[in-house]
Amino acid sequence: MKIYKLHSIQKLPISLDEAWDFLTNPRNLEMLTPSEMNFKVFAGADRPMYAGQLLQYTVTPLPGFNTKWVSEITALKEKEYFIDEQRYGPYAFWHHKHFIKKIPGGVSMEDLVDYKLPLGIIGRAVHPILVKPKLDSIFEYRQEQLLKMFGAFVEPKNINNGISKHDILN
Repeated sequence: MKIYKLHSIQKLPISLDEAWDFLTNPRNLEMLTPSEMNFKVFAGADRPMYAGQLLQYTVTPLPGFNTKWVSEITALKEKEYFIDEQRYGPYAFWHHKHFIKKIPGGVSMEDLVDYKLPLGIIGRAVHPILVKPKLDSIFEYRQEQLLKMFGAFVEPKNINNGISKHDILN
C-alpha cells in the first residue's frame, strides 16, 4: 500500500481573521479550483465550517471522468487548523490538513495531504504521469488565485538591521 504526500505553503498579506473566514467557507473552493474540473458544491456548505460537517460536490478530475466527492471535516481548531477527509470519491484514501498561522506581515497557510490511489498497481503506475502532475497543477492554480485575490506577501524588514530573510537568501 503506497501513501503519497503533497505539501504546500503559501504566505498572504492578510489578517488571520480574513484568512480563516475565507478558507473555511466551502463555497470559496470553487473559485480556487481550475474551471475545467467543473467543481461544484451541492450540499453541506450552508453554515460555517464545523467538525463533523459533510460537504458534497461534483468534480471532473480528468476529462470525461465526472464523480461525486464527499468530504467530512473531521477536526477543526478555530483560526489554527482544519482537517478534511474523503468519505466517498476518486481516491482510496484522502486526508488533508490545513494549517493557518499569523506571521509578521500576514499569514502562512500550509497544506499537508496524504492520499492513496485505487486500483493497486494500475493506480501506482498512473500516479507519476497523471495524478501527481494534476494535483500539482491544482495547488499551483490555487496559489495563483490567492495571489490575485489578496496580493503578494512581502517579507517584513527586520527592525533591528533592515535586512529581510529574502535579502539574506538572494
